[in-house]
Amino acid sequence: MKLLPLYFSLSAVAFAPLAVVAQTPASPPVAKPTSNVKPPTKRAPLARSAAKAVEEATPIEEHSDVVLSEADLAVAQRVYVGQIPCELGSTVEITPARRQGFFLVQVKNVRNARYFMHPVESRTGAIRLEDPKRGALWLQLGNKSMLMSQKLGARLADECMSPDQLTLAQEMKRNPPRSLLDPAEPLKGSPPHPPASTN
Repeated sequence: MKLLPLYFSLSAVAFAPLAVVAQTPASPPVAKPTSNVKPPTKRAPLARSAAKAVEEATPIEEHSDVVLSEADLAVAQRVYVGQIPCELGSTVEITPARRQGFFLVQVKNVRNARYFMHPVESRTGAIRLEDPKRGALWLQLGNKSMLMSQKLGARLADECMSPDQLTLAQEMKRNPPRSLLDPAEPLKGSPPHPPASTN
């Protein structure tokens, strides 16, 4: 008779883990994807004025590996800065950058027309600024300047004139320079050439 309590105590120990397993809650069923789920909505594009404000607030990347020579820095001193009016009511604004000899060049009211430029040697004597990363070129001549996109192969701004360039352009209209195709003037003190014979 003493075996009976022992049997019950052993069976209780043997079945205890099964009772614990039975009491643990089952994991919740995985929800099946339904066709009623909507994809995330796309954001509406920014209004033109908001996009312009964001663009103007975003600084132009002012990093360049270019090292300027003394000649480049001398050229940089001759670059016209400030707002320069151009044809068709456009305006180019040139501001000296924090780094000496570099410039921030921006076309007003033209999206994505902002450049970080530095002087490049020119054989013609024209002042030339380039932004090789964005493919842009600012060419400053005696009587006008222009901004060109080398990527687009087009001028972004033309007939841009600072006050000094405007004065020179007006003088060139009053007294046009001699063309290379004009006949040479005789030297002072030399007799005029006789007309060539037709024989």
